[in-house]
Formats: sequence, C-alpha cells, structure tokens
Amino acid sequence: MVKALLCKQLGGPKSLRLEDIEPLEPKAGQIVVAVKAAGVNFPDTLIIQGKYQVKPDLPFSPGSEVAGLVARVGPGVTGFNVGDRVVASIGYGGFAEEAIAEADRAMLMPENMGFDEASAFLLTYGTSYHALKDRAQLAAGETVLILGAAGGVGLAAIQLAKAMGAIVLAAASTEEKRQLCLTEGADHVLDYTKDDFRDQVKTLTQGRGVDVVYDPVGAETSELALRSMAWNGRFLVVGFAAGDIPRIPLNLPLLKGCSIVGVFWGEFCRKERARNAQNIEALFALYGQGAIRPVICATYPLDRAAEALEFVAARGALGKVVITVGS
Repeated sequence: MVKALLCKQLGGPKSLRLEDIEPLEPKAGQIVVAVKAAGVNFPDTLIIQGKYQVKPDLPFSPGSEVAGLVARVGPGVTGFNVGDRVVASIGYGGFAEEAIAEADRAMLMPENMGFDEASAFLLTYGTSYHALKDRAQLAAGETVLILGAAGGVGLAAIQLAKAMGAIVLAAASTEEKRQLCLTEGADHVLDYTKDDFRDQVKTLTQGRGVDVVYDPVGAETSELALRSMAWNGRFLVVGFAAGDIPRIPLNLPLLKGCSIVGVFWGEFCRKERARNAQNIEALFALYGQGAIRPVICATYPLDRAAEALEFVAARGALGKVVITVGS
C-alpha cells in the first residue's frame, strides 16, 4: 500500500484525508513516479473545490507537479528506466507516495537539480516562459509590469524577464514582498493597493506606459494595469488568484492599440508538446547557467499537505511551497 492525500468530496483543504491506496500500475505510455517532492500551486486549492478548469472524478489527489524516481514503466514507453530521476507535470495526483505521469509530460532532471527545486520548477517557469516568450514575444529593452510578483509564477516571471533583457516593474502588496522582488532582480517595485498605482507606473515609465502586463491576479487591478499600457502593448491573462474575474471595457484595448492575450500553459502542453519540450530544455539551460532558480519559502511533509494548501490559499507564500515525501 502507498499513502495518498485524497479529495473524496469537494471542499477546502480540511476535507482532505491521508489514506492508504493500492500501488499504481501504469498504462501504455505512462510511468509511475515514486514521489520525493511535489510543488503546491494555487490551482491545487481550486481543483479540490471544483473551481478549476480540470475537474477529476472523485476520489483524487491534488498536486500537479512532482519530482522523484521512476518506479514502473508502462507498455511502449522508451527513454525512461526504473530509478531515473524525473520531473513531471501531471495535472493532479501528486500529493501521494506514487503518481502516474504520461511519459511525454515527464523529463529527466538536470544532474545539479534537487528534488525540492525540481518539483517547484515546471509549472511556474513553464507558465511564465510560455507567457513572456510565446504569447508576449517580449523583446530586450521592453518594460514588463508583473502583478502578484512575489508569488511563484510572479517571481519566475521576474527572473525570466530579466534574463530576456527587459525592464521589470514588480507590483506586490507588502514591503516584505516588494523587497523579495528586488532581491530576485526587479528594477522597480510598486504597491498596487495604493490609490496612486497608475501614477506610480506613469512615473516609472516617464509617461510612456508598459509594453507587457503579466497578470496572474485578476480583480480590479487588471483594469488599472490595462489603462497603464503603452501603444501596441500585450496584456497577459495568466490567472485569477484574487478570485474575481475582471470584466474589461473593450474600448480600452481599442484606445491603447493593445492586445489581451490568454495564457493557458496546461493546454499549450497538450496541444503543442514539441514546443513545450523545447521550452523546458531552454529553462533547464537557464537554470544550469544560474539565471533562474526557484524561491522556496516553506516545505511540509505529506501528512501536513492540507496545511500547505491552506497557506497557499491564504496567499501567504512568498515564492513556492513544496510537499516532501519519504526520506
């Protein structure tokens, strides 16, 4: 038997139960990963409430990214052997001692990367790289405004935008978060809770506005950021961590001559697997060069994974939270 944190009825983290389940058996094209670490992401807090785009059948385990060792290999799988160190994006099922991964959504870990960092890598950096490179086509010298900049995807976006040669404005709600953004490479920081948020952006850009907005937050700040865009800007819709989906007046993109661009990394992985694999290889190279590195603010053992979800849901995390499994 192996242990798994199960969602047996939709609800908050307190409704989850750690139980024994049968060892997993891979189907064709799948591998079983003996999980060593699993990243905690905001969508994990939504999927257990039935509020995410993906709605698994009950019961299931949350947890969309894992790092560990290949335990078993399914029929037709090549390129993986039992004992290989791997990182995988799996959608759900990661808060457990074993997880099923589609072989084409798993990759061998870089030799110099530990399990904790690997489990905190794929979703945040995959999302942010796809957003900035593929969707925004961010160019060196452009200015990018990152909302919710002290979260996992926000910090990844800061590091990646700097690696691409951009000027980074990082918006965060507390002084502690803004200092972290500066530590991770932001050129300027802003307090988006202040009434003069647009004035802050205008001052920092000498009245020009920003070329790219990276928005994983939503709510009322989205419209303020959109109103602060430069001509031909690109507004990246990454997520709605604030809970409210903004309703944008469509005259704004007309007046700004800007684009509102959706970013759905999970669907990109499914529909454009070869391009995603190329992106991940590029990210591993940047990691090897020391240009990017996950910021992990807290780790929890598997039997406290529900606490980790509550911490992330309360938006207390500065960077990533990781569940450690086993020794």
